[in-house]
Amino acid sequence: MKNLRLLLLPFSLLYWFIVSIRNLFYDIAIFKSYTFNKPIIVIGNLSTGGTGKSPQTEYLIRLLNNVYRVATLSRGYKRKSKGFVLADEKANADILGDEPYQFYKKLQQATIAVDADRKNGIENLLALSSKPQIILLDDAYQHRRVKAGFYILLTAYGDLYADDFVLPAGNLRESRSGAKRANIIIVTKCPSNLSLQEQERIRKKLRLQSGQKVYFSYIAYDDKVYNTTTAVALETLRNTNKIIVAGIAKPQPFFEHVKQDDDVCLTYPDHHYFTETELKELETISRNKIIITTEKDYMRLAGKLPEDRLFYLPIMTTFINEGDNFDKTILDYVGKSTTNR
Repeated sequence: MKNLRLLLLPFSLLYWFIVSIRNLFYDIAIFKSYTFNKPIIVIGNLSTGGTGKSPQTEYLIRLLNNVYRVATLSRGYKRKSKGFVLADEKANADILGDEPYQFYKKLQQATIAVDADRKNGIENLLALSSKPQIILLDDAYQHRRVKAGFYILLTAYGDLYADDFVLPAGNLRESRSGAKRANIIIVTKCPSNLSLQEQERIRKKLRLQSGQKVYFSYIAYDDKVYNTTTAVALETLRNTNKIIVAGIAKPQPFFEHVKQDDDVCLTYPDHHYFTETELKELETISRNKIIITTEKDYMRLAGKLPEDRLFYLPIMTTFINEGDNFDKTILDYVGKSTTNR
C-alpha cells in the first residue's frame, strides 16, 4: 500500500494544484459564491466518506426541528432522478437517494429535498409557500458556489484528515488546509471512553485556527432492530444464525457490534444498489435466517426481500462531552443569524 501511494503521489500533486486553484478563485471572488438571507449550515468532510454525516445531520434536524422549520438539501447520491426533487409520499430511495429518503421516513416534520446544484435547490426551497427558516446542506463542504453561514467538518477517529493525503494517493477531496473554513470540527466514531488526554492530543494534531472548536462523538447503536411492522431486541437475536449485510463505507464496527461466530457478513460498496441477481443470491444464502442490515441499506432493500426476515439497526451520534455546548453554539448561530456573512 505504501509503495502504491508513492506511485500515485505525482497525480495527487496535480489534483492538489487544481483544487487549490479552484479554492483560491473562490476565496478572491474570481468564482462567484452566492449567499442567502437564511441561516445555512453545511455538514461535510474533507475525505471521500465514512465520517458519519448521516447520523450527524439527523442529530441537527432533531435539535432544530422543535424550534424552527428545517429543510435538508442533499445532492441525492446515486439517485435515478434529476434536478430538484422535494420529498413527498411518492418518494423512495431511487428518487431521493438512500440517505435523504432515510431522513424523510424518520423525520417527516422536516422538509427534505435533493439537488446537485445547491444554489438552485435553495432557491426552490425558499420559493415554497411554507419557507424553511433554516437549511442544512448535507455533504456540501466542497460546494463553494454557495457560501453558508456555518460550517461543520467531520473527521473520523483513527482516520483523521491530518494523517491523510489528497486523492488518489489518499482519500482527501481537498488538502488539509480546507479545514480552516470550518467553524466546528467533530471527531466522529471515537471510543465512547476516549480520555481527555487523547482528546487534547488530537486537538494539537489538527492545528486549529483561532476560534475553531473541536467536539468528540461516538456512534451509539439502538438496542432493537426494526422493520416496517416489528421491533425485536437485538440481544434476543445474539445466538440466532444471521446474515449481516452492509453497503456502507467502513462497515467493520457495524459487523463487530452485531456479529456472532456463526453469522455471515456480506459487504457491498457504499450506496450500493442491489441487482436482481444479488437479491436472489441474498434470498438463497439467507434461506430462513434473519437478515440484519444498516438503516441506510434498508432504504434500498425494503420491499425486495422478505419483510418478516429483514431488519435494520438504527444508530445515532452521541457527544462524549460538551454536547450541551455544541447544541448552544448551533442554536445561538441560528437564533442570531439573519444573513450569511
